[in-house]
Amino acid sequence: MKTWAITTLLASIAIFAFYFANVASGAFFGAVWLQDVGEMLVLVLACALFVISTLLFESQRSRK
Repeated sequence: MKTWAITTLLASIAIFAFYFANVASGAFFGAVWLQDVGEMLVLVLACALFVISTLLFESQRSRK
Protein backbone atom coordinates (compact mmCIF):
# COMPACT_ATOMS: atom_id res chain seq x y z
CA MET A 1 0.00 0.00 0.00
CA LYS A 2 2.93 2.35 0.61
CA THR A 3 3.93 2.13 -3.03
CA TRP A 4 0.45 3.33 -4.05
CA ALA A 5 0.76 6.32 -1.74
CA ILE A 6 4.17 7.25 -3.11
CA THR A 7 3.06 6.71 -6.70
CA THR A 8 0.01 8.93 -6.33
CA LEU A 9 2.08 11.60 -4.59
CA LEU A 10 4.65 11.59 -7.41
CA ALA A 11 1.88 11.73 -10.00
CA SER A 12 0.36 14.68 -8.19
CA ILE A 13 3.71 16.49 -8.14
CA ALA A 14 4.28 15.81 -11.84
CA ILE A 15 0.82 17.03 -12.84
CA PHE A 16 1.16 20.14 -10.69
CA ALA A 17 4.58 20.82 -12.26
CA PHE A 18 2.91 20.65 -15.68
CA TYR A 19 0.24 23.09 -14.48
CA PHE A 20 2.88 25.44 -13.09
CA ALA A 21 4.91 25.29 -16.32
CA ASN A 22 1.79 26.14 -18.32
CA VAL A 23 0.98 29.14 -16.12
CA ALA A 24 4.59 30.34 -16.05
CA SER A 25 5.00 30.06 -19.82
CA GLY A 26 1.81 32.05 -20.27
CA ALA A 27 3.00 34.74 -17.88
CA PHE A 28 6.53 35.09 -19.20
CA PHE A 29 6.34 34.09 -22.87
CA GLY A 30 2.68 34.49 -23.77
CA ALA A 31 2.46 30.87 -24.91
CA VAL A 32 -0.06 28.66 -23.12
CA TRP A 33 -0.70 25.00 -23.82
CA LEU A 34 -4.08 24.77 -22.12
CA GLN A 35 -7.09 27.04 -22.00
CA ASP A 36 -8.92 27.98 -18.80
CA VAL A 37 -11.01 24.83 -18.52
CA GLY A 38 -8.00 22.62 -19.23
CA GLU A 39 -6.00 24.37 -16.53
CA MET A 40 -8.84 23.89 -14.07
CA LEU A 41 -9.12 20.18 -14.84
CA VAL A 42 -5.36 19.66 -14.50
CA LEU A 43 -5.32 21.48 -11.17
CA VAL A 44 -8.32 19.51 -9.89
CA LEU A 45 -6.61 16.25 -10.89
CA ALA A 46 -3.40 17.25 -9.11
CA CYS A 47 -5.34 18.19 -5.96
CA ALA A 48 -7.39 14.99 -6.04
CA LEU A 49 -4.27 12.83 -6.38
CA PHE A 50 -2.64 14.73 -3.52
CA VAL A 51 -5.66 14.12 -1.27
CA ILE A 52 -5.70 10.43 -2.22
CA SER A 53 -2.00 10.06 -1.42
CA THR A 54 -2.48 11.84 1.91
CA LEU A 55 -5.34 9.51 2.83
CA LEU A 56 -3.24 6.48 1.85
CA PHE A 57 -0.35 7.67 4.02
CA GLU A 58 -2.75 8.28 6.92
CA SER A 59 -4.27 4.82 6.60
CA GLN A 60 -0.78 3.29 6.78
CA ARG A 61 0.05 5.38 9.81
CA SER A 62 -3.07 4.26 11.66
CA ARG A 63 -2.27 0.59 11.00
CA LYS A 64 1.07 0.76 12.82
